[in-house]
Amino acid sequence: MTGRRGGRPLVPAYLSTGGVARPSRPRLERLSVLTGSGEPPPEDLPAAQLALLDELAGGSLTVVEAAALLRLPVSAVRVLAAGLVDRNLALARAPIPPAERFDPDLLKRVADGLRDLKHN
Repeated sequence: MTGRRGGRPLVPAYLSTGGVARPSRPRLERLSVLTGSGEPPPEDLPAAQLALLDELAGGSLTVVEAAALLRLPVSAVRVLAAGLVDRNLALARAPIPPAERFDPDLLKRVADGLRDLKHN
């Protein structure tokens, strides 16, 4: 989509989703990981969904990363991605949970061990 000054696209985001306001899969989150399924896209696939599939051809992306690349709101990309998942053209998995907090005692022992190695 060609943008104008200010970076806003010429086509409103709701048109890229075909007027659909909510994704068919409510569990599709901003950090859900999207991957193309490898299935060939049908000829009737809307341009915005085809653009999303093209971005997924290079590997996996989160919904928010795809939104940035497509220059669309996250809400619109959630709708587009849900449509692709519904048609088995993309796969979506839950966000990767944050790592457990580190153990400060373990870090202290590692630092002490490295210091001992340096002095020997």
